[in-house]
Parts: sequence; C-alpha cells; structure tokens
Amino acid sequence: MAASDPHTRPQDPHGDDLAPLGSLAVRERLDEEIARAERHGTHLSCLLVALDNLEQMASEHGQELHEQTLRYVAAALARELRRFDRVGRAGVASAHELLIVLPGADGPRGEVVARRALQRLRTIKIEAAGARLPLQVSVGLTHWREGASAEQMLAQARSALGGGGDALSPSTHAPSRASAAGAHAPHGHDGEAWALGSAGGH
Repeated sequence: MAASDPHTRPQDPHGDDLAPLGSLAVRERLDEEIARAERHGTHLSCLLVALDNLEQMASEHGQELHEQTLRYVAAALARELRRFDRVGRAGVASAHELLIVLPGADGPRGEVVARRALQRLRTIKIEAAGARLPLQVSVGLTHWREGASAEQMLAQARSALGGGGDALSPSTHAPSRASAAGAHAPHGHDGEAWALGSAGGH
C-alpha cells in the first residue's frame, strides 16, 4: 500500500513515528481527562473517526492494507492536533475507527478539529493494485457533560457517527450529515453529540 497525499511534506515524521495508541491506552487517557474535568470543571471533547470502507478495501487487497492505512491516517490526523491531544484505536470490535481525545476542548473547538480532520482526510487516496482508492470517512463528535463516563461518551459519539436516532439532548434535533463538498452541518451546541459529516466516496 502507498498513500497519495498532496499535503505530505518531506519534513513530516513517518507514519510509524505517529502510530495510534492502543485501545486500552487511549481509553485510560480518556478516563484521566474525565477525572480532570470533574475535578476542575474543564472542557473535554472526543471525536470518533470511522474509515467506513477500510474493511472492504482490506478484504479486496489484503489485511496488511488495513493496518498500514489505519496508521497512516492516525499520523495524518496527529499532525493536525495539539501536542497533548491523543489519537488511538477505538477498540477491538471497531477496528476501522479511531478515537481522538481533545482535553480542554469545548463544543465549538471540537467542531473545528472535526472539520479540519474531514478536510485533511479528503486529500488522502490509498494506492492498491494500481488503483487510487478514496477513503470513505465519517466523523462523530461528543462533548463531556457532568457525570458522563467514557463508555457513555463513546456511545454518544458512535450514535452521532451513524446519524441515526437522537444523539443530542432530549427534545432536541437528531444529528444529520454534511457532505464532503461542504454542505452545512448542525452545530448542536445545546446537545451532547452530533455528526460532523463524511468525506470521500468519489
């Protein structure tokens, strides 16, 4: 596998140097940040990034492509984040998803990161068997509310990711999607989780 990415710069570190954290490590980090938010009343957001067509590409072009793509995407995202943000694998049962922990980030800041992630991932093509394959990416965002656990935050982000059901506060609007072409996405600041859109598939 090779990645075709016009935004890659020669001085950028190799993807292997920015490998995603394991799922246990990123969950421990999320737990730590929830505890910090509870103690100090600080903001916390997390972003779930799903590579929707990764498993299909891996089945067609080999499982090695799965791992290489995941690591490459994690490295690309890490370069767009602050030094203390963390990117990790969402879990064994969700091998095509990455979790981004954003300490101190309120809802609007989380939206900025989510939109930047979508813009970044639109530039990446995966080269396999002589073809340049676009990534199909969905993004779900959640902001910590008092009393919420890591499991609840992940469930909210995943619900927003799927765009189905009501992932916002009771009696608010259900999340919807924004296209990679730049259609409007809902802000959802009065809720806990919302979809920020999708990229790829062209």
